[in-house]
Amino acid sequence: MSKNNKHTLLIIEDDRGLQSQLRWHFEDYETVFAENRQDAIAALRLHESPVVIQDLGLPPDQDGVDEGFKCIQDILRMSPTTKIIVMTGKTDHDNAIRAVAMGAYDYYEKPVDPQTLDLIVQRAFNIFELEEENRRLARLQQTPLEGLVTNDPQMLKICRMLEKISPTNVTCTLLGESGTGKEVMARAIHHLSPRRNKRFVAINCAAVPENLIESELFGYEKGAFTGAGKQTLGKVETAHEGTLFLDEIGDMPLNLQSKLLRFLQERVIERVGGREEIPVDVRVICATNKNLQEMVDEGSFREDLYYRICEMTVEIPPLRTRQGDKVLLARHFMLKFAKEHDQKIKGFTPDAVQSIECYGWPGNIREMENKIKRAVIMADGKHITRDDLGLVTDGEDLSLNLRQVRQEAERHAILRAVAMTDNNISAAAKLLGITRPTFYDLIKKHDIPLGSNTVPNL
Repeated sequence: MSKNNKHTLLIIEDDRGLQSQLRWHFEDYETVFAENRQDAIAALRLHESPVVIQDLGLPPDQDGVDEGFKCIQDILRMSPTTKIIVMTGKTDHDNAIRAVAMGAYDYYEKPVDPQTLDLIVQRAFNIFELEEENRRLARLQQTPLEGLVTNDPQMLKICRMLEKISPTNVTCTLLGESGTGKEVMARAIHHLSPRRNKRFVAINCAAVPENLIESELFGYEKGAFTGAGKQTLGKVETAHEGTLFLDEIGDMPLNLQSKLLRFLQERVIERVGGREEIPVDVRVICATNKNLQEMVDEGSFREDLYYRICEMTVEIPPLRTRQGDKVLLARHFMLKFAKEHDQKIKGFTPDAVQSIECYGWPGNIREMENKIKRAVIMADGKHITRDDLGLVTDGEDLSLNLRQVRQEAERHAILRAVAMTDNNISAAAKLLGITRPTFYDLIKKHDIPLGSNTVPNL
């Protein structure tokens, strides 16, 4: 909506007489006109009109419809939510239907009937606003999985992926650095699955000695080895009808990988010292911080097992790359531990927040959890300070000055536009959706030199 609170309506029509008629008729709207496809795209970039009225016959193909269809495609590619109302002749019904099939909102047959066109335009604006409100509410209601604290777009996308994986029995592998929350995500998959009321059994393949991991996984019979005084079920059997989480599977000994592969293929096990095949119904989720593909190439991980456990892979980003998650998680842990230890901590000092944002967190979420827990216990006041956290940063200056961020983005966009158009000022201004005078003002504002070696093509 424009500054005078009028809706902006883009009209793509090369007939000057019809332009004048439509301008007068739609005086309650902020009308913008374009006579060809290129000008239409530039006007859409500049004014971001939610509703467009477009004639199919556009120059240089006034007698055809190819240019009109290309214009529809360009508009929807750039702004998929825009409502396009196509104007056609009475004998052009088939092309109108084709335009709607391509994504146009509606069509209108000439000659112009003001009341009918009014109704179509008003309805298009209403539908656009309803859809925008629906998208806004959907964003507000977009919550991560159980146990996950995140607001990072990439992590939220992963959450949606896990929601789709959860109802299935597909074997998936979670990839990511140590401490990124792989077990939390595995548990979230389990809680969203039909097996949620059964057991979730986890085993860390790196934490169990090599000579014990087979019996830990598959169990053993009485007398199978010295000290085996009774029949004992392994992790796999314990997880029957539930979920088995194999953490750090990249550390599993090569000789045991073949037995795991057989279990995954046949869904039967044999206990150590036993000969009976025992069927097991279990969902398997794996995780590792190692590069399994490199291990396959080196021969330290079986290729057939790799493909079996990687029916679906999910790469979890490290904490340092997650947008806005550092302070969000820090506050979550601060509230959690303050309650657990009965500490009257209310928050972080500004220098503590800056250090949290600037620190690289090589240990990811696990490191943060430990640091915040220590800070909650050691804090002298009601706010956790930089010293309480004990973080060593590289002295980076965290700037969240919105004006500065905008200026940097604006300057970068101008430089890109000039480069992409080979210093053609008119083309660069059109690409950015601004006028040439505005473009020159921005060049002057950002002190972008246009010397003898960079003379623009006008």
